[in-house]
Amino acid sequence: MVATQETKIYRRDVDKLDIREREKLLKPYLPSKPLKVANRPKHQPIRMFLRTQLHYLVFTAMHMVFSLYIRFRQAFYIILDRIFAVLYYHHRAPELIRQDIRGLERLPQHLSVILEIKPEEQGLAGLEKLLDDVAEISAWCAGAGIPLLSVYERTGVLKDHIQRTHRVASSKLHSYFGRHVPTLQIQAPHIPSFLDGDESSRTSSSPGHLSILLLSEEDGRATLVDLTKTLTEMSQRNKLSADDISVELIDAEISESVMAEPDLLILFGPYVKLQGYPPWQVRLTEIYHSQDNCGVGYQVFLRALYKFAKAQMKFGR
Repeated sequence: MVATQETKIYRRDVDKLDIREREKLLKPYLPSKPLKVANRPKHQPIRMFLRTQLHYLVFTAMHMVFSLYIRFRQAFYIILDRIFAVLYYHHRAPELIRQDIRGLERLPQHLSVILEIKPEEQGLAGLEKLLDDVAEISAWCAGAGIPLLSVYERTGVLKDHIQRTHRVASSKLHSYFGRHVPTLQIQAPHIPSFLDGDESSRTSSSPGHLSILLLSEEDGRATLVDLTKTLTEMSQRNKLSADDISVELIDAEISESVMAEPDLLILFGPYVKLQGYPPWQVRLTEIYHSQDNCGVGYQVFLRALYKFAKAQMKFGR
């Protein structure tokens, strides 16, 4: 209320002043000299037009160079795949597969691949294509003598069709091996395994035996979160000491519940996209992908084995 009265008194006194007296009151608060306004450059339309055209020219040149590089790179890999297809092709004969890898010093004992259903192949056609890819890769692994194959598909659709996957893979193995077909076991985390058409407990890999492990996104980070919660509850209930929790313990638990770490991971896409692949299992895994490749191919599989054989594993101290 006091402030309001003072404001009224101030306004009444100011209204009595003339213009010169008001200027005299404000003069001490004004700058001594007026600020100079910066001289703005005059508008030059020709120079601006030339500069804009130069920017467009540089931008177009960069796009042309990059496009030519992409085209030449795609052509190079297409020619390389054709050469490999002529020199190395399995013809559905395990003998030729073994001949292609004869000079390799080592092979992965656990091979993992990442597959996906493409957006243009949704529905039954996409599932059939995915099952055929799994069957082809399993036949290549059996021919190369790789006992364990893990297949990661983000949505988990393969887990819903374990029996169908076993049937398609068995049919493909028969087309490759004839009468001498290796035993086939398909399993998934927390799901009973499927061996030779019958559900059975998990068995270790033996000569002439191929195990296929089906993985999905829920077997990745979600498994780590569940394991962390379990260890936390056990530690709070004094069932497990905090000093007992180590990398070895976590590795053993994850290997038992999901899978052990693969030796080689093959990506059949043009980019390195793990798509939620279990992160703990790729710490020391050799990852291979072929640029500009957009499908499952024997040439990519073979080049991955060659790269793995030449890779140097440095684990540190």
